[in-house]
Amino acid sequence: MKTNPGRFFEDYALGQVIRHAVPRTLSGGERALYHALYPARGALYSSDEFARSSGLAAAPLDDLIAFHTVFGKTVPDISLNAIANLGYAEGRWLKPVWPGDTLSSTSTVIGLKENSSGQSGVVWVRTEGTNQRGEPVLTYVRWVMVRKRDPKAPAPAPHVPTLAPSVAADALVIPQGLDFTGYDFTLAGEPHQFGDYAVGEKIDHVDGVTVEEAEHMLATRLWQNTAKVHFDRTQRPDGKRLIYGGHVISLARALSFNGLANAQMIVALNGGSHANPCFAGDTVRAWSEVLDKAETRAPGVGALRLRLVAVKDGAEPFALKDEAGKYRPDVFLDLDYWALVPL
Repeated sequence: MKTNPGRFFEDYALGQVIRHAVPRTLSGGERALYHALYPARGALYSSDEFARSSGLAAAPLDDLIAFHTVFGKTVPDISLNAIANLGYAEGRWLKPVWPGDTLSSTSTVIGLKENSSGQSGVVWVRTEGTNQRGEPVLTYVRWVMVRKRDPKAPAPAPHVPTLAPSVAADALVIPQGLDFTGYDFTLAGEPHQFGDYAVGEKIDHVDGVTVEEAEHMLATRLWQNTAKVHFDRTQRPDGKRLIYGGHVISLARALSFNGLANAQMIVALNGGSHANPCFAGDTVRAWSEVLDKAETRAPGVGALRLRLVAVKDGAEPFALKDEAGKYRPDVFLDLDYWALVPL
């Protein structure tokens, strides 16, 4: 048999290291498509001149382009037979990714736990993306629910990894040379800087984007994400194709420009949950909450820890969980990240 059905839950072992196939060289084409698919317009990723005025050689590729590319490499080995991608932790962007860089991915299995139904289990992996020089550019943990091939197959001994609740502010990696002392707020699009945000503040980003089947399919193919639930409607009892969770992340991040235009670079992913499925025809809206603030060693650069929540149109503003502590059914995404802003 020459075709690959993908790994099922019983095919994973604790400590297993998986080198993912097909390295990918990125170019300005990915940037153009990313900005076409999402209303992304952060100045640092849009303009070489703005990036140079901020101490960089040119505009790097968007932080989430790096994430989607590294993530996409892992799908055939980790989540081809996934029921759902459940969450993220301990993510750090370690180096900017530039046009011409070639990214590769490697994952290590750090946790396994069969579900009580015996039909599936949860797999935790730590993934590292490296460039053509072998330098790490991104690392993160994610966990995914994967079908079993045979429900009667014995399950591995359960092991749930202990994960940090957040990335410490002093562990954030600031791109070499980044300097916001000459930051041009007019060109960036908003006047709000580090001192204008208060811990506990919530921001309604106002705008919405209706998800179309065509753009979702294009995006999922762009990132070479081959998970069956995104393409094959027979994979779900309701006959619907599940929208790739990363598509929702990028939509919400782009929508957050309205109120957070100066949150220029994501440098850490503290945690995240895809709370409920998103389907074509849903309209995505977003709000943010400031969770923490920290100054950095880089001149003029501060960091905001932000909660980014994507919701379905019509959701109650700033509502996240019900009285029982469960996510409300109109919440798509709950993402906790650090972003760099001018002081």
